[in-house]
Amino acid sequence: MEIDHIFIFSNNGGKEADKLVEFGLTEGSSRIHPGQGTTNRKFYFENFFLEILWVIDESEIRNELTAKTTLWERSQFEKNNNSPFGLCLVNSKLTDKLFEQSEVYQPNYFPKGMSIDMITNEKKPYLPWTFRLPYRDKKKAYNEPTDHNNGIRKLTQAEFEVEVPLNKSDNEFKSYFESAENIDFKNGQRNHLTLEFDTNSQLKVIEFKELNLTIRY
Repeated sequence: MEIDHIFIFSNNGGKEADKLVEFGLTEGSSRIHPGQGTTNRKFYFENFFLEILWVIDESEIRNELTAKTTLWERSQFEKNNNSPFGLCLVNSKLTDKLFEQSEVYQPNYFPKGMSIDMITNEKKPYLPWTFRLPYRDKKKAYNEPTDHNNGIRKLTQAEFEVEVPLNKSDNEFKSYFESAENIDFKNGQRNHLTLEFDTNSQLKVIEFKELNLTIRY
């Protein structure tokens, strides 16, 4: 499976992304999501982008359209221990089985008729909010900077650490990723994301505690 992007909810107005800039990442564009009540800061790489997401309008994210996404609950991760992560997969045949019984969300900021397939993991919110965009077999083209001062170029693995012991139902979700060498789930003591870039060719590791994120590069 190919990862399109991953989001991390911020509870500090996206200021945590300043540390990513200090680390040597070049920041890309940002956008507001009308009707969803969120905005973001983004960092693009050769095969993926990282999105720092936060709430700017509680009434919008909790309205009738958006409430079913459970994004509001995700944004309250420090209070309810939900996973603050969202995993967006490239829409391909490899993901069809995973999304067979997914829900559909058509946000206001999408053209009419275009929607997101989403697995909210509402009953197991310690797993990432998982979704795919409508662009089939390809990523949406972006004109964004991908050169970074620290030399990072390509995502090679994403590992989600889950502090709640995975049960039989969780393992069913996890099983869809067994053939994906670039995505892994493991038990741990926290909700945490580790991103490996360039197969850790520089043999360096840095942790961003405010984002529950570790980067190996």
